[in-house]
Parts: sequence; C-alpha cells; structure tokens
Amino acid sequence: MAESLQAALAIPYRQFFYRMRTFEEELESIRAASLLRSLRTVETPQQPRSRVDGLDLLNFSSNDYLGLAASAPVMEALHEGIRRWGAGSGASRLVCGTQGPHTGLEEALAAFKKTEAALTFSSGYAAALGTLTALLDKEDTVIVDKLCHASLIDGARLSGALLRAFPHNNTERLKALLQSVRAKAPAKSRILVITESVFSMDGDRAPLREVATLAKDYGALLMVDEAHALGVLGPGGRGLAAELGVAPDIHMGTLSKAAGLHGGFIAGSQALIDLLINRARSFIYSTAPPPCIAAAAEYVVREILTGPEGEARRATLQQRIADFAAELGGITPQSAIVPVILGSEKAALAAGAELMSAGFLVPAIRYPTVARGAARLRITFSASHRGEDVRALAKAVHALAAARENQ
Repeated sequence: MAESLQAALAIPYRQFFYRMRTFEEELESIRAASLLRSLRTVETPQQPRSRVDGLDLLNFSSNDYLGLAASAPVMEALHEGIRRWGAGSGASRLVCGTQGPHTGLEEALAAFKKTEAALTFSSGYAAALGTLTALLDKEDTVIVDKLCHASLIDGARLSGALLRAFPHNNTERLKALLQSVRAKAPAKSRILVITESVFSMDGDRAPLREVATLAKDYGALLMVDEAHALGVLGPGGRGLAAELGVAPDIHMGTLSKAAGLHGGFIAGSQALIDLLINRARSFIYSTAPPPCIAAAAEYVVREILTGPEGEARRATLQQRIADFAAELGGITPQSAIVPVILGSEKAALAAGAELMSAGFLVPAIRYPTVARGAARLRITFSASHRGEDVRALAKAVHALAAARENQ
C-alpha cells in the first residue's frame, strides 16, 4: 500500500488534472476539415513547365509574373553578385551586414518608387511586421481592408494599436470608421489606413484614389502594399499607385514576385526609413539578406523593370491574361490573378486534383488563407506561359465547370 502511494505521488501533479492534446490529434482535426496541407517538391527551376513530385505539369500557381525567376539575365546578375560579393552577409545590417549591394538596391528602389528613401527586409512578411510594430502603439489606430494579407493583419495586431477592419473595398464604411476614430483620437496619436493595391487572393484592385482622398481628409497616414502590382502595373511597372497618381505615405513591396528574386521593402520619406532602422525589430535583429541577391535585385529594378525588356514582358503577360479571358468567356481579370471560387474546401481540393490529373498545377486555396466557404482555385499567369498553355488551361477549367453543373 505504501509503495502504491509512493508511486502515485511520483507522478507529476498536473497529470492528475489534465492530458495535453497530441500533435496527432490536432492533425486529425485539420484533416477532417479538409484543411490539411503538405509540401510539394518542385524538381525544376521556377518556370511554366515544372516537374512536381514526379509529375510534369504546367504551373499556373506561381507569382513569377514576368517570368524572371529562372531567366538568363537575372541568373547572370546573381552569378556576378556571388563572384563579387560572396554568398552570405555575415551579420545584421546595423552590425557589419550592410554591404554595397544593399545600399545600391535601396537607392534604386527609392528612385523606382519616386520616394526619398527605401529600406529592404528579408521578406515581405518581415517588412509588414517590422514596419507596423515600429510605427504604432496602443495610443494609435490602424484601419485595414478586411482582405489585406496576413502579414499586415499580424503586424497590426502585434503593434498593440486599436485595430479596425472595413469590408473589402467599401469606401463608405472606411469613411465612417475614419470619422469615428478621428473624433476620439488622442492628441499626437496616429491613424493608419492600410490596403493592398492588387489583392492576392481575389486579384481585384483597390479604389486607391478614393482611399487616399479619405485618408487625407481625416488626417490619416496611408500604407499601400503593392506586392502583386509591382512590375506588372503602372508606368515602368511602378505599381497601381503610380498608374493612378496616388502617393502613399508608406509604400510596401516585394522582390519575390514579379522581380523574380527574394525580399521585401518599404519606401517613403527619409524620416520614415530612419525611424524603421531604429525601431523595426525584424530589420534590426535579422542577418542582412545575401548581398548577391541584393545586387541582382538592383539590376532587375534599374535595368529590367523600367526598360524595354520589362515593357515587353508586361505586354506578353497582359496578352496571356486576355487569351484566358477570351477562351473562357464571361470574365474580365483585373490582374494576373484569377480566382475560381468553389465554396467548400472539399470541392476546391477535388478541383485541384482533377486539374493536376489533366497536367496543370493549380492548388486549392482554403481557410484560413481565405474565408470559410470561399475556398477556390487561384490561377496566376506569367509572361513565360505560351498562348497554347493558357488556352489549354481555359479548356480544362471550362470542362471542370461543366462537370460541376451536371452533377
């Protein structure tokens, strides 16, 4: 009896009261909701014709909008960057990690966006988190479009600021929120309005002129994420804001989509950038991006995006989008992103699998990336796609839709 009592007392106290959930149990609940994800291995460079998990597929899921990721000029610029600057940066930017290509790229980005200065981050996600937590605190208010990217929502939450969201592209609701917030805002507090220019999952455009006017009327700052517009829209690929003549206080962008490389950036006033250098923790406490990447990115920004090759690639991309719309009919894409909304997660998974069996990579997009009941296929186009590739996909999507109607 004494031995049994002694053994019982040896069991950790907490185990008498609860049992932790297991990793396996959590995975099973995710699987049961048709939300389980797994990694695919792409066995080729980023290009339209890809080998994925042993299958030869036409890739319509990449954000490589201009087809630069595996292009000869960008690879040569990267090789030259390695030859001159090596592979790694060795330290954070504020220690000894800032090298010539980093400052060269930031000067190029500032000129590209027509701002006083720019600052690069290791990723777009890091740019969003670092910027919002640096600029906002509990006395401030941030107002975001409901469909803004997760990095912007996460950054807003982590900042401690009062977070408000307006229905997607609903400027009347934005105006009402600005009126309410401005009436209650403490002295010297900031109000920041955030929107994307082209939304990543729906591919539609923000009413930037109206949003900018409202922000100005109510004394708010405006931050615009141009991740899916940079290189694709506007004069020289400068984005939708440049196309519409809008000048945000904070420009956010990425080098990992149309630019074909990696990293994120913020552009704006010199004071904004100096403040981020001093307060953005994702910048301060991260090793600097490889200098060879920065060197190649500077080449892309200075020589390709605003030059004849950039114009030619944008023209080809727009033609591929038009080819798809003409073949499918009944759609008017606003960007290189075309969603096919199916509703349930199971339906989206089944549609993605069916397209894969037909030779196309168009993965299902599900909650929490999109709202529950809004699962979809997200089709993206590249200047590297051929006309026949796009027409073949359109026919496959049309057949998929017809099959669903007949069920």
